[in-house]
Amino acid sequence: QVQLVESGGGLVQAGGSLRLSCAASGRRFSSYVMAWFRQAPGKEREVVAGISWSSGSTYYADSVKGRFTISRDNAKNTVSLQMNSLKPEDTAVYYCAAGRTLPLRTPSQVDSWGQGTQVTVSS
Repeated sequence: QVQLVESGGGLVQAGGSLRLSCAASGRRFSSYVMAWFRQAPGKEREVVAGISWSSGSTYYADSVKGRFTISRDNAKNTVSLQMNSLKPEDTAVYYCAAGRTLPLRTPSQVDSWGQGTQVTVSS
């Protein structure tokens, strides 16, 4: 398995941008499908975006399409989430996730989780 550590969360005003990063350690990062999930208070954890092993395929939740962009660098063992035009409803803890299934869409498919990073969008 891989170990995942997120960074880049914080407080931002509506309409602003944040970039989340996830650093992976362990073997064969490039063999994992990577995704970002989020969980708001009182809500279930949901997938935000995912990316295939070689970045050839990406997918997004309808709520973030056109605003968020996921990318990965297999040489650096990192995956990132660029978040633009942020809205208050994007407020949540964001988790980096690794798995073997494409698309990686449900928590039950995830092999490894990061510790999470808080994103708060003020109105």
